[in-house]
Amino acid sequence: MSHNKNIYFVSDAHLGVPNHSESLVREKLLVQWLDEIKIKAEEIYIVGDLFDFWFEYKKTIPKGFTRILGKLAELSDQGIKIHYFTGNHDLWMFGFFEKELNIPVYYEPIEKTIGNKSFYIGHGDGLGPADHGYKMLKKIFKNPLSQFVFRWLHPDIGIAIADYWSKRSRYVSASGMIEPFKGEVNEWLIIHSKELLKRKHFDFFVYGHRHLPLSVNLNEGNSQYINLGDWINYFSYAEFDGEKMEVKYFKAK
Repeated sequence: MSHNKNIYFVSDAHLGVPNHSESLVREKLLVQWLDEIKIKAEEIYIVGDLFDFWFEYKKTIPKGFTRILGKLAELSDQGIKIHYFTGNHDLWMFGFFEKELNIPVYYEPIEKTIGNKSFYIGHGDGLGPADHGYKMLKKIFKNPLSQFVFRWLHPDIGIAIADYWSKRSRYVSASGMIEPFKGEVNEWLIIHSKELLKRKHFDFFVYGHRHLPLSVNLNEGNSQYINLGDWINYFSYAEFDGEKMEVKYFKAK
């Protein structure tokens, strides 16, 4: 890492819900945050579900999101490394971010060393025990035949269907519906992280998906579990300064 530079992590903005006007407010706040951190940012990790729905047709992408896409292009052009992880709402990315924004896209969790610290980074959907129904549904969504069939729907129809199902999500229908911290023995992503620790050490586990900002010490404090929260209720993110990770909250100035 460069001197006086930080690494930033953010997830779960779910831009597009519950409606255009409320989504636009959050999008503008996210752009403000990116403007605020860009001087100190060496890398930015978007850990899934930036959009509540995203599907790339061969010649079409979903309408809107002009401000956030423009800001990401600007930062990428300035040399800030940006990484994008697909979540359960934006699985269907097929090259737009790589070609137009020079932003690599990751479809599975990755292991990475930053400075002298080891990271395990992923959105978090489908990890850990249980949630078997979603795991099966994810396989269907990722199946090339399913994607091929969906692509043949007119975008107005396909996006309308996807928007209907997205808006049924308990995470975006209203605030206050996120489950409180259930304890280490009941949090699926913590269980998953502890299983990984049996085979290999990681200093930091970084996830989205849970929508609840969390920082939990694992393995007698030698590892740290971070959940990034969201930009619906918390406007939270994580900052890594080369040694420590801290969950923070953005407040517009």
